[in-house]
Amino acid sequence: MNLSSGQHMADLALGAAQGLGQGLGLRVAGLLLGPGSAASIASLLCAMVVGGLFLLLRRRPGKRAVPVKVLLRALAPRRIFRSRSGRTDLGFLLFNTLAFGLLFGWALVSQAVVSGWLLHGLEAAFGPGPGPLFGETAGPVIALVAGTLALFLAGELGYWVDHWLSHRVPFFWEFHKVHHSAEHLSPLTNFRVHPIEGLKFAWVLALFMGATGAVLTWLLGRPAGAFTVFDRNVIALAGLYLVQHLQHSHLWIRFTGPVGRWIYSPAHHQIHHSNAPEHFDRNFGSLLTLWDRLFGSHYEPPATRPPLTFGLGPGESTHHSLWEGYLAPVGKALATLAPRPAPPLGETAREKAAG
Repeated sequence: MNLSSGQHMADLALGAAQGLGQGLGLRVAGLLLGPGSAASIASLLCAMVVGGLFLLLRRRPGKRAVPVKVLLRALAPRRIFRSRSGRTDLGFLLFNTLAFGLLFGWALVSQAVVSGWLLHGLEAAFGPGPGPLFGETAGPVIALVAGTLALFLAGELGYWVDHWLSHRVPFFWEFHKVHHSAEHLSPLTNFRVHPIEGLKFAWVLALFMGATGAVLTWLLGRPAGAFTVFDRNVIALAGLYLVQHLQHSHLWIRFTGPVGRWIYSPAHHQIHHSNAPEHFDRNFGSLLTLWDRLFGSHYEPPATRPPLTFGLGPGESTHHSLWEGYLAPVGKALATLAPRPAPPLGETAREKAAG
């Protein structure tokens, strides 16, 4: 190889490295700075403000003012973030953010693709829909309102079904164990997800929301999209900023009244993560308790926090290493496909693993 060829190869390698670095940099910037991102700094700060208000309002009248440092320590205890479980959460966040899109982005099926396929199928099977409905003035507004609400509910149902499958099907449970192995809960635990489970969730969500969009478009005779802010359904965005970061936290926040009946509080999700058998396979929802109530998996958290411990049972992996967190679940999931005696009727994947 002559000098000019070697220099050319070096320039190509340098250009590829620079392009990869820029791509990763943009990905990280979008994750942290994009207001609609599930890990945006803005949404995390908003969650801290909500959590801080909760702690302050819970104090008895007449108490001394709480110094800011004390409040911050109560909201973000060092013991949680410095624990091995907390460091593992951070590792999953970094790996899934940097590598998931590069490894699996080609395999994702979008909501728009599913919606297009199903809309074509509806028109082929039943002809044009009954629309356009509600006239040219009200029609677009009604379509937007209906789309916003219906797509939000479809996303909630898709989340519930995906989560239910993760607990009920042994193959999927081996991947979902990674999330449930967290021994301390913090907002970072939300990203403690095996990439295969993230891929499954994306497919399920695309199916439910794409199907809903197709049916609405066919019925209304016009595209039925959602009202979005920062490319996110406005209802889902409000839930992200006000509630969902706190669902993976140490704060026992239990809503009361009508809000407590229908909104999935942080206390609900702590019950879900509890390793007490009576709490297994309860509270699968994301923001609404609606689907848990309809399907009989709702568990109402008590007013006072019971003694709860998180993580998996004795002898289970803690998923703290690269091998335990990413590679071992694949082998264990494949092993569940081998023929074996059927479990007793009604026994769940988690009960089977525990017993």
